[in-house]
Amino acid sequence: MLLDFSNLAPVEAYRWLASTITPRPIAWVSTCSTAGVSNLAPFSFFQVISSNPPTLLINVGLKDGLPKDTARNAHETGELVVQLVSAEQAEAMNASAAALPHGISEFEHCGIASESASLVKVQRVAGAPVAFECRVAQILPYPSESPNCQLIFAEVLLAHIDDRVLDERGRIDSARLDLVGRLGGAAYSYTRERFEMQRP
Repeated sequence: MLLDFSNLAPVEAYRWLASTITPRPIAWVSTCSTAGVSNLAPFSFFQVISSNPPTLLINVGLKDGLPKDTARNAHETGELVVQLVSAEQAEAMNASAAALPHGISEFEHCGIASESASLVKVQRVAGAPVAFECRVAQILPYPSESPNCQLIFAEVLLAHIDDRVLDERGRIDSARLDLVGRLGGAAYSYTRERFEMQRP
């Protein structure tokens, strides 16, 4: 099979990309509006793109041609927290993906516990195995002509790492981390199945 992406509708291109580039990590992003309303939403077009400076990239699609609350809040305040999703929080993460009216907090609507961050004025998900407090380095509409998403470059300032996911040396134990990843459609994966290879 050959797919010519120039002949695919955007929704078809999305389906092929989302079902082949897997598993994708999930950025569970919390932000806060200038009015003080907390927002929480998951995004699987997400990755770490630099370690110097430590930077994450989150793709936030437009909704009806307008910025979603996550991108709007990040633009207005310059702050966000990026959580990783553990297996035990998968259902809560999925609930927070609901399309709620502007000004409604997913934390409150979905009953997701939160706690204060240390350096940014954004609530973070209580119990998340890893939470990165970030400042917005750049928000880039993409593509430049007729953008359909906003790329948020988030510089990591501080990480909260649950001691329970660390091994005896104080390093991340992937088995204890037990994250979920995004596949195509409604499918997800666990990071429980692993193998090791030594680099040549």
